[in-house]
Amino acid sequence: MKILVTGGAGFIGSFLVDELVRQKHSVVVLDNLEPQVHPDGQMPNYLNQRAKFIYGDVRKSSDIQKALVGVEVVFHLAAMVGVGQSQYQIKKYVEVNIGGTATLLDVLVNTKNKVKKLIVAGSMSSYGEGMYRCPKCGVVKGEMRPEENLKKKIWECICQCGRILVPVPTPETAEQKCYSIYALSKKVQEEMALVIGRTYSLPTTVLRFFNVYGPRQSLSNPYTGVAAIFMSRIKNDNPPVIFEDGLQTRDFVYVTDVVRALILAMKKKAADYQVFNVGSGQPLTIKEIARTIAGLYGKDIQPVITEKYRKGDIRHCYADISKIKRQLGFSCETNFREGMRKLIAWAKTVKARDDYEKAHAELKKYGLA
Repeated sequence: MKILVTGGAGFIGSFLVDELVRQKHSVVVLDNLEPQVHPDGQMPNYLNQRAKFIYGDVRKSSDIQKALVGVEVVFHLAAMVGVGQSQYQIKKYVEVNIGGTATLLDVLVNTKNKVKKLIVAGSMSSYGEGMYRCPKCGVVKGEMRPEENLKKKIWECICQCGRILVPVPTPETAEQKCYSIYALSKKVQEEMALVIGRTYSLPTTVLRFFNVYGPRQSLSNPYTGVAAIFMSRIKNDNPPVIFEDGLQTRDFVYVTDVVRALILAMKKKAADYQVFNVGSGQPLTIKEIARTIAGLYGKDIQPVITEKYRKGDIRHCYADISKIKRQLGFSCETNFREGMRKLIAWAKTVKARDDYEKAHAELKKYGLA
């Protein structure tokens, strides 16, 4: 088939392009080489040469129309990424994530094309806090932690009955309570796609990615995933900086596992008009992540536990992946330690600026940290 990948020059997109090319598909990449992801403004050398590259912006109908010629499947991965940054670059995040998706859908609806499948990248951030269990009240949805608790260093989520909540896996049916413009933009993006998909009988699938990591992740982008941020610190002999007490947990999934989920969504009819979590289903503490990376680098660098907080941060959220296992046959093949070894091996071949301090200063400037 002929397939379009928006954001195909990025981290996840480029791995997806590789796999689609390997499977003998004809692939078109539409990407604007966002400077925050591609600091030199150049097409990355890892982008598959057998894919057709179009320099363009998903906010422009003419660029999308050009990229859609003859295309049968669209993977919509293009987005502005970064929770904290979205809280003060509001217009840009809304224009790219919501506006770009609206433009894509508008073109699909109002122009003649051959598209018969749409797969959209969602985000676990749209859940806000994950699901929890209370000894008295049973399974409940986590709520945003009151700032007065955070000021007192009460980090865990507290049930309305006053008991400390214990995290449990978060299923796709969990309520989405967004704590950032980024999260909200991803929620709106996926809902728009599903509404238009159902209206026009265009099979549409949303995959909610948890914390994706792996080679090609921008190590110089301080708004990228926590694993890459920690790596750039440790690689430059600086300690990772951890907010709260370091015992907050996240679900990390290796990039090639994410690509397999994307391919399954394309191939399986059971994916049509469905939403799936894509994660490992295994929670890891932030402190554990920092220490694992330092150990793999062979460096005696301990993380700095600040016991300070950032507004909008969640405490726990990890994926219930039973639905994607059951309906699409998905399972993770790469555990965190093995995946980090691969990421570190790749990182030795690239330069990485440590811009953490600059990014943190911006968060403080806007009252977010």
